[in-house]
Amino acid sequence: MLRFGMLGCRHSCFLLFAYGEVVQNVARRPAVLATDLDGTLIPLDQDPQQRRDLQILADLLHAETVGLVFVTGRHFASVESAFLEFGLPQPEWVLCDVGTSIYARQGDSNYELLTAYAQHLAGLVGEKDVDWIGALLQKVSGLRMQESEKQGPYKLSFYCNAAAVGEKVRQIEMVAEANDAPYSVVGSIDPFTHDGLIDLLPRGVSKAYALKFWAEQQKVDPGAILFAGDSGNDLAALTAGYRAILVRNAAADVVESVQQALSDKGQQDSFFHATEPATSGVLQGVRNYLSPFSDSPKA
Repeated sequence: MLRFGMLGCRHSCFLLFAYGEVVQNVARRPAVLATDLDGTLIPLDQDPQQRRDLQILADLLHAETVGLVFVTGRHFASVESAFLEFGLPQPEWVLCDVGTSIYARQGDSNYELLTAYAQHLAGLVGEKDVDWIGALLQKVSGLRMQESEKQGPYKLSFYCNAAAVGEKVRQIEMVAEANDAPYSVVGSIDPFTHDGLIDLLPRGVSKAYALKFWAEQQKVDPGAILFAGDSGNDLAALTAGYRAILVRNAAADVVESVQQALSDKGQQDSFFHATEPATSGVLQGVRNYLSPFSDSPKA
């Protein structure tokens, strides 16, 4: 059975989706913070102020009854490690593997894979699984398979030279199109190792896709969701119509893309560009969006 747990809204919630995106209506009181981890919620370089702000953020979410959802490119075992390494508050839900798996919290610290989502993704790819597309990509030079724990039933991941990410994405897209492969290609650069990262996901699937599926299943009003991110693989969610928080350390091209996309949709009020990096920027953004509904200060 699907659970909503501690993420219940204080007010009635209605779902409004169209063409794969959230339809922005009147802003609701924030009920959920959905956040990326690396470069966003996790303190950069174990910065002392950001570590303090992480605890302040956790206390604020608890006091304001705002639920917490992780939306990350990490695999689940890596997310579990981050709980201990960085002292992260435990979320009710973890959307990981760049939107290809969803885990629900059961009890104090156990998490269970949401099989309904796995079955949904299986229907998207049919018989053309990751082994099939992987065999086709052997002809593309300059790709190095990522470690086995970073692969998944619906996710195939490679490393490449950071300067060649765009070129490799185009080459893979050409192979996929020529073979009618039901996959999308996502390229990014690891902000810490500076490796080029390539992920093949079922067509249309992303962090935003998983978040939309989760919100529909859990009957969470999209107007009550805050999304915080910093990088290219957060773009779809940052521009899907949720109220966005972009931390200061986000790359300039990501900031420009988010601003332009939301401006084109007339949703400029759904964007908060923090003046603080990572954890502190998330705290700043949450305070900004809560301020019309509570006594929480903006900064």
